[in-house]
Amino acid sequence: MATKAFDLSKFRKTLTKSIDGLGVGFNDPTDWVSTGNFALNYLISGDFNKGIPLGKVTVFAGESGAGKSYICSGNIIKNAQEQGIYCILIDSENALDEKWLHALGVDTSEEKLLKLNMAMIDDVAKTINEFMKEYKTMEERPKVLFVIDSLGMLLTPTDVNQFEAGDLKGDMGRKPKALTALVRNCVNMFGNYNVGLVCTNHTYASQDMFDPDDKISGGQGFVYASSIVVAMKKLKLKEDEDGNKVSEVNGIRAACKIMKTRYAKPFETLQVKIPYETGMNPYSGLVDMFEKAGLLKQSGNRLEWVDPETGEAHKFYRKEWKDDKLDMVMEKFHIIAKAPIISEEIEVNE
Repeated sequence: MATKAFDLSKFRKTLTKSIDGLGVGFNDPTDWVSTGNFALNYLISGDFNKGIPLGKVTVFAGESGAGKSYICSGNIIKNAQEQGIYCILIDSENALDEKWLHALGVDTSEEKLLKLNMAMIDDVAKTINEFMKEYKTMEERPKVLFVIDSLGMLLTPTDVNQFEAGDLKGDMGRKPKALTALVRNCVNMFGNYNVGLVCTNHTYASQDMFDPDDKISGGQGFVYASSIVVAMKKLKLKEDEDGNKVSEVNGIRAACKIMKTRYAKPFETLQVKIPYETGMNPYSGLVDMFEKAGLLKQSGNRLEWVDPETGEAHKFYRKEWKDDKLDMVMEKFHIIAKAPIISEEIEVNE
């Protein structure tokens, strides 16, 4: 008796029809949004121009004033809008003023941005779920980026009920579970579409002497579900516009550590300068990165870079290595860096 051959194509069709929402094949990111900083882009994605991907979940976590909102609600939304990506900004802190967003170059018109003020995790989940139901029915689906600023300020129904009753006992671990469920569902809903999620979250000091890294609030469940997690720490910037040391504080140094990424080497560190007057320079951090990678080498009182194709030496003072000069190194970086950059731990002492 002849055996019937297994029909793989028929099985695939039957399977996709029987299970709603099942995706078949790979869903590698096709759209990326810059963080506004070339060095940070590279440490996250392995590319100076890419940054964070659509179809995935990215978390920026850090203490208050570390630059999380500046990067996520400012730079990332601005760059996404320039790529034609529609942004939905969920503000749980009631802290994102229109004037501040305008100063960072964000277009707050209804055609480019929808800003929602929400305090409840359940409301955020319902909003995203209702949006995705409608989104899946569209014939022409736009590219969309959700930004939640922040996860740490979202409340559970238990928080509200206890507050109204005047009996604040804590939520008994319900919030970490709710945040994990929120992120897991977003991962499953966004995977097959050009819809991404960027979140900010708070951190608290570690009590473990053997693991001194700050801990992200809300438990570890949503960290496992995220594709990218960046930890940020605030340091004082005591420099003038020319890089000379001064006594007054003129901005912050955002010390970033890539805790998790699926696109580059994790646990890399970087310091990004954000002056109060001028904002972040997209080239900030590149000189230190290239110097640690051995691309920029000390030659007397200057830093020297040798073009790998022509052999021509380019030698400038440290302060002169910026903009077009750093563009030269980035342009040839694929030739020079055959392996990921292995950076040293950045000291965080002030």
